[in-house]
Amino acid sequence: MRTYANPVIGGFHPDPSVCRVGADYYLVCSSFEYFPGVPLFHSRDLVHWRQIGNVLDRPTQLDLPDDVPASDGVYAPTIRHHDGRFYVITTDVGGRGHLIVTSERPEGPWSDPVPVALPGIDPDLAWDDDGSCWCAVSGVRVARIDPATGEVLEGPLPVWSGTGLQHPEAPHLYRIGAWWYLMLAEGGTAHGHSVSIARARSPRGPYEPAPANPILSHRSTDLPVQSTGHADLVPAPDGTWWMLLLGTRPRGYFPGFHVLGRETFLTPVEWVDGWPRVGPVRERHPAPAAWHPVGPPPVRDDFDAEEPAPYWISPRRRPDGSWSLKDRPGWLTLTATGNTLDRAGHTFLGRRQQHPDCRVTARMDPGSGRGGLSVRIDEAHHYDIEVCRGTVDVLARIGPLRQCVARHRVPPGEVVLGIDVRTADVLPPTVTTARRAADGALGVRPGGPDTITFSLSGPVPVRLAELDGRYLSTQVATGFTGRVIGMYATGGSVAFDWFEYEPTARISQ
Repeated sequence: MRTYANPVIGGFHPDPSVCRVGADYYLVCSSFEYFPGVPLFHSRDLVHWRQIGNVLDRPTQLDLPDDVPASDGVYAPTIRHHDGRFYVITTDVGGRGHLIVTSERPEGPWSDPVPVALPGIDPDLAWDDDGSCWCAVSGVRVARIDPATGEVLEGPLPVWSGTGLQHPEAPHLYRIGAWWYLMLAEGGTAHGHSVSIARARSPRGPYEPAPANPILSHRSTDLPVQSTGHADLVPAPDGTWWMLLLGTRPRGYFPGFHVLGRETFLTPVEWVDGWPRVGPVRERHPAPAAWHPVGPPPVRDDFDAEEPAPYWISPRRRPDGSWSLKDRPGWLTLTATGNTLDRAGHTFLGRRQQHPDCRVTARMDPGSGRGGLSVRIDEAHHYDIEVCRGTVDVLARIGPLRQCVARHRVPPGEVVLGIDVRTADVLPPTVTTARRAADGALGVRPGGPDTITFSLSGPVPVRLAELDGRYLSTQVATGFTGRVIGMYATGGSVAFDWFEYEPTARISQ
């Protein structure tokens, strides 16, 4: 039997929402403080996804100022297709609130936003037989709206707030047969996360809860996938039903650390006595009937295109003049807009870390500028390998502390920088022994999720530093995002000939 591996979209891709148009599926995720916002994926089988763009890809749609905190910004989009048009509704937290954008084609262009004056977060859209459009928001409340103008025509009406757990959110309304189903997440988006559902004859209610709520939760289990919730349902053409949801993969000693953020998982759904039944979300499941693999993105980006690939993101904005693919053809030139990664407003272009074990390398010409590669969660939690005036530094920013942990002199000209991320149980035995001895001398218990190694490539490779990955985790940094690895400039201009991101095989001790 053919099987698939979870997650189906790895790395910081939380709050998935999905719709099907014929044999095609389209999925969007939260992007928080990153620009462009709302990554958009396409699939023909729910397993293999390819990013085809970003919904909010220009400043007239998304303009996040520097004072937007990390993990604010764009929350929990919903994508739907109605009457020949695609709709995405989301929330700009700390900004314009709920907004709707539309497009005739999923690839865009998407319209400028239409605001919707409703409370809460995690908005949803559904249409009744008479053409009425209903919007559900956290709480949980529903309102009848005009999606073309954003006008609230009725409500918001309190309808059902789950089973009594904290943070009832992520509502989705579905018209299935004669029933309206209202599915939501509750229990918070950490280990207590769960999915519950109720049904009614009208969007206004009254709603009858499912007798087996929550229909999905991994709380208080030792399953490798945790924090399961914030789900969306979709039917396949063969009549089977599927659920896309977020989850985490914590690693290391108690309490466990997840560093990739909340990822997108897929699990099958059965209908029993009019209610969806969902089993535990496994790392492998029997696959859907359709099977349409797509190739992974190229390992190397040679920067030969006119625009950055859709997976490249920047904190809050990417202003003109901070980057160029034309100043030096075949190179990405970054120009500093701030002098430190410790404050918002800097120049950074990165991509989500999507695999527990991976290798990043890049050829850089520092010129007379200052810049390099960074692994970041936010401005207060990042590790950097930085080149300036013939010196390569490895810098660690952990909360209020900032330290240079390694320094190496290099001749003028181009350098190849490397970052290796390896899960804790795959370190060579000699490194593991040395690490445990050093940790023990400091009274530190080993057991972080991974190790991040910084190096220089060349005729004689130089390993500069090896840092504990737990300090770039959600459990330390807090927030709703995950690691992003990329290139930056904090002084003058620097250029990159190529950038490689490659998943690496796990090596047993």
